[in-house]
Amino acid sequence: MARWLWYFWIYSFLGFLLEKGFAAATHAENQTRKCFLLLPLCPVYGLGMLAVLALPPVFQRGIWLVLGGAAVTTAVEYGVHWLYETCLGVRFWDYSHVPGNVNGRVCLPFTLVWGLLTALAVWLVQPGVEALAAMVPAEATYLFLLVFTADAVCSARFLRVTHDVRGLRMALGG
Repeated sequence: MARWLWYFWIYSFLGFLLEKGFAAATHAENQTRKCFLLLPLCPVYGLGMLAVLALPPVFQRGIWLVLGGAAVTTAVEYGVHWLYETCLGVRFWDYSHVPGNVNGRVCLPFTLVWGLLTALAVWLVQPGVEALAAMVPAEATYLFLLVFTADAVCSARFLRVTHDVRGLRMALGG
């Protein structure tokens, strides 16, 4: 179980870095996107990679990994967006202006990108992530789980009460 927690946290952090890089490369209006948590994590990436890693073995190779990765990460992205909107009253992203979108929650161009990125992550990144997760002592896992849980509860409470993503970003100094 601890190994899967670290997979989630590592890929959430890598997703945060990807978001920051994408925002900088596209000169996005909001360069300080922190996603949901105060920690530098984007949980949708962690959940998406957990879903990819849980795919049946037939979907773990070749084109099937690209297709399966695209399908499950898009499903996770849609579900997370729906939960954010339904439970917290916030929208962290909106693809309504992108062709091939579904309720502004997901869109075809990013579905294709997620398929390629997840395949590359499984083939190139996952071996390092596995090695890193295997080195973490149990005490560090418990400590980080405590910090993560406190962070998630505080961030969710703030968003649930204020429905203000910008306010969360401002609280972070960004």
